Amino acid sequence: MKPNYRITLLLVVSLLAGNLHLSAQHSIAATLREAADGSQRATLVTASEESLPTVIPIVAQPTAPQSVDSLAGRADLLVPADTLLVTEESPVVDSARIDVPSVAALESYAEGIVLGDERMSDYLPLLHGRRVGVLTNHTGVVGENHLVDTLISCGVNVTTIFAPEHGFRGNHSAGEVVPSSRDAYTGVEIVSLYGARRTPSANDVFRNDVIVVDIQDVGLRYYTYLSTMYLMMQTCAEVGVPMIVLDRPNPNGMYVDGPIVETQYRSFVGMLPIPIVHGMTLGELARMINGEGWLEGGRRCDLTVVTCLNYRRSMRYRLPIAPSPNLPNMQAIYLYPSLCYFEGTSVSVGRGTECPFQIYGHPDFKNGDVEFTPRQKSGARSPLHEGRVCRGWDLRGVEADSLIAEGIDLRYLVEAYNELGLGNDFFVSNFFEKLVGVGYVREMILAGFSAEQIEAAWKPEVERFKQQRKPYLIYED
Repeated sequence: MKPNYRITLLLVVSLLAGNLHLSAQHSIAATLREAADGSQRATLVTASEESLPTVIPIVAQPTAPQSVDSLAGRADLLVPADTLLVTEESPVVDSARIDVPSVAALESYAEGIVLGDERMSDYLPLLHGRRVGVLTNHTGVVGENHLVDTLISCGVNVTTIFAPEHGFRGNHSAGEVVPSSRDAYTGVEIVSLYGARRTPSANDVFRNDVIVVDIQDVGLRYYTYLSTMYLMMQTCAEVGVPMIVLDRPNPNGMYVDGPIVETQYRSFVGMLPIPIVHGMTLGELARMINGEGWLEGGRRCDLTVVTCLNYRRSMRYRLPIAPSPNLPNMQAIYLYPSLCYFEGTSVSVGRGTECPFQIYGHPDFKNGDVEFTPRQKSGARSPLHEGRVCRGWDLRGVEADSLIAEGIDLRYLVEAYNELGLGNDFFVSNFFEKLVGVGYVREMILAGFSAEQIEAAWKPEVERFKQQRKPYLIYED
């Protein structure tokens, strides 16, 4: 039974100070304990409903090793002693309940979801005395501290940070090369997996005894954090280094939609034979990668998944941090499955504005309800149609319920194609095929088929995939 209270956490001070240190976390822990006892009530104060926080400070200055309990009492507050991990040997759905919500404290956390990285008493024993590499970025936070800071404060020997697209701090533009570096606060080496190479080298992985993955995905095949995890699994399997995935909910986990990528169109934005919207967490996908033999040479990665608690696939999970510069809020995340294909066309999706993936337009559109001018900004170094006025459509007012119920909606794409009248020149490269994963979508658009007819073509693939993924699912619908 959930206690009848709401948590009061006013976190503005953390933005001003640049970090929320362990002493502050102790205060939060005390607040949580008092609230659990019914001794005080308050209201959750969050950022604007329209925008998610874009950056959480990555690490605090290292401190002396702390006990698990000293980190805001997270072990005794959040993790029952008898909870189970999901491993390849014990695929058990963890159904333990908790009464006290997470310190991270945004909308969905009030429902009692516990993230994999919050279950510290379960995975810390797997890390102590070992050299630990961490695949993460700015989304890998435990409460208000980054996972790297948390592990170091617990005495874990973090030897390498592996950074995906957008970098460790999540501020690089899409497709921008991210250099390797060294973290200024901890001195830990940062190995970029979106620079000179995207597959981690055997040497970089082998110098670690275990790799921990903690990163927030958005549930789409072309969102590259999944590809980075896949390539990390590949190298881990080659050199015999185990991987631990600290699982997180999928904000688009409510449905499955889109074609399965064809072999000739596989790329870094589509490495696996899965639909565009797969409806799985990274932990579930890691299990499927192993189980389906998708690693090269038939290898298997030594995998452990630390599950979320109290999460169901049908839940609306509001991300506590924007996962990348151009997905600034939940509206953009819900529209992303329908708008990303414009990236392979001459139509802007609002990069270089304050509302990317919530508007779309073109300088030659005659119709529309919005005008915008893309300009260079953080996270959008050279936006399409930079400095040109674009007319188009504003989707910020579309209800989330409608977006989720519709799934992938190609009407935006087909209507834009018809409006411009450019024929095949509407598509600027084969990047469109890499995003959508198949050749027949462009062919059907050129032939004049409707969005509904095109979407119907992939429905049998979706149903087959739903059956194929069943052995690897951890969470109920």
